[in-house]
Amino acid sequence: MSPTVLPRGAAIDLPAAERWTVAACWNRHAQCEVDVVAFALRENGRVSRDEDFVFYGAAETPDGTVRLAARGPAEQAIVIDLTALPEAVRTVTIAAAIDGTVTFGDLGPVRLSAGPGDGGPAHAQATLDTGTTERTMLVAEVYRRGPRWRLRVVGQGYDFGLAGLARGFGVDVEE
Repeated sequence: MSPTVLPRGAAIDLPAAERWTVAACWNRHAQCEVDVVAFALRENGRVSRDEDFVFYGAAETPDGTVRLAARGPAEQAIVIDLTALPEAVRTVTIAAAIDGTVTFGDLGPVRLSAGPGDGGPAHAQATLDTGTTERTMLVAEVYRRGPRWRLRVVGQGYDFGLAGLARGFGVDVEE
């Protein structure tokens, strides 16, 4: 079965599965590194604690329900154990951040795929290719809606760096 192609802003129900993987890939750019990160958010859109921010320096939440899986210099993924996430977590927001002065306009398209398990066949995919001056971008969110989980392709970019994005989600960032 072919994956569902989602435009920016679209959302779909996720079939029941213990784990889901949301992967992002891009064309490698010699003058920057791209980091995929995740925020396990409460209903108020903020983390419960700083450890609910998953990034290269803290590759999983303390309970292991959200983790970063690096797959090389131009692909990273977030693996979410939906059955074990604490009830207080309503949304897992996935973002990409560019280190340095390169922007998403310079980088080019970010391709997303989401599938059950630890990287099996894609159930959904999207291409985010409208970046201009942004250095951080919300790429997707997995969220609870009633008893089900849904995936939304976001594609919202910001001109500020990762620290600004993390602060916006309630993370205490030391400079």
